[in-house]
Amino acid sequence: MGSQPNIASAAALIADPARAMMLVALLDGRARPAGELAYCAGVTAQTASSHLGKLLAGGLLAVETEGRHRYYRLAGPHVALALENLASIGPVEIVRRKALTREAQKLQFARCCYDHLAGRLGVAVTKGLLDKGCLLATDNKRFEVTSVGAEWFAGIGLDVAKIKPARAGLARQCLDWTERQHHLAGPLGVQFTHLLCTEGWIRREKASRSVEVTPKGWRNFKEHFGIEERVLMEPVPLDAPAQRSLASQSLENNRSHGPR
Repeated sequence: MGSQPNIASAAALIADPARAMMLVALLDGRARPAGELAYCAGVTAQTASSHLGKLLAGGLLAVETEGRHRYYRLAGPHVALALENLASIGPVEIVRRKALTREAQKLQFARCCYDHLAGRLGVAVTKGLLDKGCLLATDNKRFEVTSVGAEWFAGIGLDVAKIKPARAGLARQCLDWTERQHHLAGPLGVQFTHLLCTEGWIRREKASRSVEVTPKGWRNFKEHFGIEERVLMEPVPLDAPAQRSLASQSLENNRSHGPR
């Protein structure tokens, strides 16, 4: 008999709400201690230890030891991709939108999704790249970088030709779990986000997945993409219906603190 992937085993691990919350807390690619993950999931340290052991055994997490401390992280980008896809297609309950906490609002606006820019800002920037003709969406959930795009990226200091493609290609379409639209991921998304940070367009929060746009960033986003701060920062009306899923629940309950 041929081998088959054990989808049920992985799905069962992710299906537990506490374990799902822990996995979501690690989507920024940072390693976090068990105590912090227990806090994010709202469980005791003993319960968290049991959950983390199962996630490690299931291959969803990796652990790194520093002295007496153990830090957990996602086993790789493939786990982040699976979580993103599950969050976007999972069953939803139509509810009245509740007021989000300040941290949840910041995460919804702009955050690092494992290693690339996500949230409302990530989607808006990706749309801007498509509108400018820098990217072309293809049928295989990838983006193709056009000659116009290669020139534009070079203009801001990013040589696309020097970026090594992954198995899934150079630029991947990642379905944003709060905006339900695609943002730029893959090696190009990673390097682009890194450049935005080093050039001072955006700034990563020290103890959160959220991203802050600097005054320089707002000027550049408006110049290159027509993105205006007052428009993008406009809150979603509280009386608007909202879909509530694993993603939105995790976003509202995210209370991440601690080391990167």
